[in-house]
Amino acid sequence: MITAIAKWGNSLALRIPTAFAREIAVKEGASVDISVANGALLVRPVDDSPVYDLDELLRGITEDNRHGEIATGRAVGNEF
Repeated sequence: MITAIAKWGNSLALRIPTAFAREIAVKEGASVDISVANGALLVRPVDDSPVYDLDELLRGITEDNRHGEIATGRAVGNEF
């Protein structure tokens, strides 16, 4: 497929046809890695989903940053 490079501010932009975007599973706002290899521009999707480790997150809880109970009203079910 032949397409044209457009100007976007001080940079250049390349439109990705919907069929290609679908094939590599990217949508608007997705992160991609771009590089050049042997004179070709390579665009690869990047999984930038945050990875959480529950044990690591729990180690971050201290007496200084832990809040107390918050009143939310009287019991209405089997809370006790």
